[in-house]
Amino acid sequence: MAPQLPSCLLVVVLVLVGPASPGPSKDLNPGMTDQDLFWGQDQYDFSVVLHGSGQDCFWHFAHKGETFYLSFQVLWVTGVGHDSHLSVTVNSPSSLLVSTVDDASGQVDFKTEETGFYQMCFNNFHNRFGSMQISLSFGVSYDGEAPGGTKEEQQKEEEEEARQKLNSTLAVIEATSYRVEKHVFHMFRFYNLGRMRRSADSFLQQAAGRYVTGWSAAQSVLILGAGYLQLFFLKRLFISKSDSNLEKTRC
Repeated sequence: MAPQLPSCLLVVVLVLVGPASPGPSKDLNPGMTDQDLFWGQDQYDFSVVLHGSGQDCFWHFAHKGETFYLSFQVLWVTGVGHDSHLSVTVNSPSSLLVSTVDDASGQVDFKTEETGFYQMCFNNFHNRFGSMQISLSFGVSYDGEAPGGTKEEQQKEEEEEARQKLNSTLAVIEATSYRVEKHVFHMFRFYNLGRMRRSADSFLQQAAGRYVTGWSAAQSVLILGAGYLQLFFLKRLFISKSDSNLEKTRC
């Protein structure tokens, strides 16, 4: 009769050896390239605060042929100078200057010529002792051309598919859905730009309200003080004290 191993020893051997596996998978999508995986449109919206003479940079990935866009708006400015101008530069992945803007608000929109990370830098060089808050909206979009292949090949494929699906209701619904999705994307893009401008107008209105309230209160106090001093000096003109501590009028 063959000797039997204890069950605890078998468990220890299985834990140490582990289940047989072919190793970690390095490519989860072997039939797709990076351009196929990341081709698409996206959008980011947020706000940041830049301190005096400060600079902040962001990077965003884009493929060649996509449309890169950037919108910014200065919401409020603090400090002595209150200069709302913001210096914005956009650089390509090869460190070439693509666009530059120096204003309180602006838009950058261009067709990408190379694939990689595009750099956006925001500089508050005009205010050395003041901070500013800026609202940003940037991203990429494309016209629906699939990555890879030439435009002529894609056009032939589209014509062939159009002939095959001429009477197909599903093809019409798919094309309409894509157009609606594209228009909705750009609608939200311009809506965010209008929202940033409304926020800047709101901050400007609040600052103007505080300014008017403060100056109105200061002028009211000044008028009351000036009136009291006038009455005091007028009273001093008509009243004098003699040696006998008897008050008599000067006039």
